[in-house]
Amino acid sequence: MRRYFGFSRAETRGFVLLLLVALAVAVLPVLLRPTDPVYLPAADQRQLDEWGRDLATRLDSGRAASARTYAARYPARSARYPAVPQVALAPFDPNALTAEGWEARGVPHFVAGRIVTYGQKAGGFRAKTQLQRIYGLPDSVYQRLQPFIQLPAELPAPAGHAARSSAFSDKAGLPSRFARKPAHLQPFDLNLADTTQLMQIKGIGSGRARWIVKRRDELGGYLTASQLDEVFVLRDAPDLVDSLRKYTFVAAGFVPRPVHINSGTFDELWPHPYVGKPLARLIVAYRKQQGAFSTPDDLRQIKILKEESFVRLRPYVRCD
Repeated sequence: MRRYFGFSRAETRGFVLLLLVALAVAVLPVLLRPTDPVYLPAADQRQLDEWGRDLATRLDSGRAASARTYAARYPARSARYPAVPQVALAPFDPNALTAEGWEARGVPHFVAGRIVTYGQKAGGFRAKTQLQRIYGLPDSVYQRLQPFIQLPAELPAPAGHAARSSAFSDKAGLPSRFARKPAHLQPFDLNLADTTQLMQIKGIGSGRARWIVKRRDELGGYLTASQLDEVFVLRDAPDLVDSLRKYTFVAAGFVPRPVHINSGTFDELWPHPYVGKPLARLIVAYRKQQGAFSTPDDLRQIKILKEESFVRLRPYVRCD
């Protein structure tokens, strides 16, 4: 090394010492580094399992307490209103029936009590029409019971009442302000009826009649009487829907106003109740990207259109 580098003896010793120091600096940290701890997950897993069991126990206890509280505050309907065995229909006197007797003939519990209370306050029922006017009594239930009720259909008119009514109408020169609903109404076409015809059905006033006609105009015509369930003012009145189904019909072969999915613009498509703005936008976009619809079933390619919505819309769709 001395001959190669030209070092003196002292320089050679210093160089060797420097190499040894550098080697010690590089190796000692590795030799003196503490051993990494070994992670054993079993203990932590046992702790987590214990916490999970404790949390599950607390949740179960809370749910059980909530259920007990709810059951105490809101007893089950079946416990409050035990089921009453049904009886075969036969002629009966409505003034002799208890609430349980009405329930046994298919009248809802709360309406049965109302009928008995009304009869007691009115001094007894004298005509079937009094029963028909009981609030909450479904028309379908009344029509089923009506042939077996041992009462006259109408209350007898007081003596001189007809003459006084006629004289009053003649004097005023106007018909009675509140016309009576016809007792025997003939079924009529739901798609041709105006509000005046619809108002002849018991329970259908001018407001409900306008909503029924408005929905019909938006749809382009009713295809089935079941679509009456979708009318906003009839959603909570199943008895009125039953009456409408009884006194109206959809003519065989009726063709509704079509929804032209190939030629209709966005503004022409979206007002239909079964289309709406999101679907109308996608129909127009699909036509631009994929071309015209070949069949109404191509609407199934639009992912947001659910199957039940497609089934409702399908009879109105035209591809021409």
